[in-house]
Amino acid sequence: MKFYSEKIFPYLLDWSLSDSTISKYRQEVLAEVKGEVLEIGFGTGLNLSYYPEEIHKIVTVDNNPGVHQLAQKRIKKSSITVDHRILSGENLPMANNTFDSVVSTWTLCSIEKVEQAVKEIYRVLKPSGKFFFIEHGLSNEPNIQTWQNRLTPLQKIIADGCHLNRNIRQIIEQQFSQVSLSEFYAEKTPKFIGYMYKGVAIKTV
Repeated sequence: MKFYSEKIFPYLLDWSLSDSTISKYRQEVLAEVKGEVLEIGFGTGLNLSYYPEEIHKIVTVDNNPGVHQLAQKRIKKSSITVDHRILSGENLPMANNTFDSVVSTWTLCSIEKVEQAVKEIYRVLKPSGKFFFIEHGLSNEPNIQTWQNRLTPLQKIIADGCHLNRNIRQIIEQQFSQVSLSEFYAEKTPKFIGYMYKGVAIKTV
């Protein structure tokens, strides 16, 4: 599975997340990002071209070295300096209260200990810092949920640990008390994989 994860899956990931509809959501999520920035699940660097002009450096993490190899072309073309670390979002080496903004786009679905990762995001945010996210997850329709639960074991194999059935609202609200979030189906996307959670969570102290 390591060969698939590092040599084949990165190309599938890059292709599937380069869609114009997905790009529109990226732009919306990243529009208000500011200050010191951490991106969880950097992937192939698809977010780079959507950060505001005033962002000149970001710290990124991803535990798959294969996707970072694909990201190199985008990093070289970008005006943003990328300090990339190959590690999981579950255990971040950064100090408490380090970042003004943390970004996650279609990443929480794949982190094994996702609740721990969200705790880490909260920890490294400065007081009043913001967590900007868009994720796919559990639908609000029971019949779609049934298919999501059935297909998740297969999805985890095909998509390197991705879950179709995580309740992203619940996971984030367990840690953040101030969350502004919208739920919707992505355009032109099958419902079982296209139920989106997009929003901002603020660290309150």
